[in-house]
Amino acid sequence: MRKAMSTAAIAAMAMCAGVTGASAWEPTKTVEIVVAAGAGGASDQMARMLQSVIQKYKLIKSPVVVSLKGGASGAEALMYMKGSPGDADKVMIAYSLIYQLPLSAKIPFNWRDLTPVNVMAFDQFILWNNAESPEKTVKDFIEAAKKSSTPLKFGGTGSKREDQILMVGLEKQTGAKFSYLPYKSGGEAATQLVGKHIDANVNNPSENLEVWRAGQVRALCVFDDERISYTAKVTDTQSWHDVPTCKEQGVNVQYKMLRSMFLPGKVTPDQVKFYEDMFRKVSEAPEYKEYMEKQALKPVYMTGKEMRDFLEQDDKINSDLMKSAGFVAK
Repeated sequence: MRKAMSTAAIAAMAMCAGVTGASAWEPTKTVEIVVAAGAGGASDQMARMLQSVIQKYKLIKSPVVVSLKGGASGAEALMYMKGSPGDADKVMIAYSLIYQLPLSAKIPFNWRDLTPVNVMAFDQFILWNNAESPEKTVKDFIEAAKKSSTPLKFGGTGSKREDQILMVGLEKQTGAKFSYLPYKSGGEAATQLVGKHIDANVNNPSENLEVWRAGQVRALCVFDDERISYTAKVTDTQSWHDVPTCKEQGVNVQYKMLRSMFLPGKVTPDQVKFYEDMFRKVSEAPEYKEYMEKQALKPVYMTGKEMRDFLEQDDKINSDLMKSAGFVAK
């Protein structure tokens, strides 16, 4: 036990020392982790985990705060970051919004206006219904939707974004028709499903985790070509890995969403290097690894050219999906 404690202490010391010694620059003012969403959603949860790890291991000498800027479906955060060139005390946790919102709302923003730091994880999405619903499989759910005299109600985060794109994908694959209701966050969509105000949502695992564990919602399938890897039981009977893919259930609709960090434009290479090193240390912390499993995220770490190449490819995938769904503003 003493040896294990000693090893953990050495690792923690190395984590703290590794960041401050790696860069010629470090923040001297309060650092904002900017979230382009409301409270309780997956981005908010991840930002607060990052804040906690950074502060626990003293990876920044300055205070760190989480700043929620989900107004105008997240446009508030994008324009806030765009309007802060050279300010390396702001770092945004970004997701597919960076591609989709400029297309659907025609806001004057492009992710290339900012400075990519790293990709930290991928989110998978799940089709959920209420646990008391009689439809226990994807096939049952689709058949019920086709037989319903009025479209079944889907809830999701925002409008003309990944949740609604997945719903449209289901419609095109199956011929079923749904009605989409936008909410401020995945947390709100989860609450609406538990209360039976909607019939389904496509929240990512973290957003429905607690209500799934409580037996209030049912996981029908995951929108990916492979199951979620984590095998530890989450509910009394199921692990994330027990949830079949939608493809296994005869519905080939797939989507993964990046979780990445961006600085404003016109920051210096030393400032980028500081955050690259710091977030790499965060990704090595046991709390981060535990969070990845608890939230069923796919951990990854990309920086530099690898990240930029990925962003270009992911931008095209999202643009094509937006056009296919008819969500691009004219």
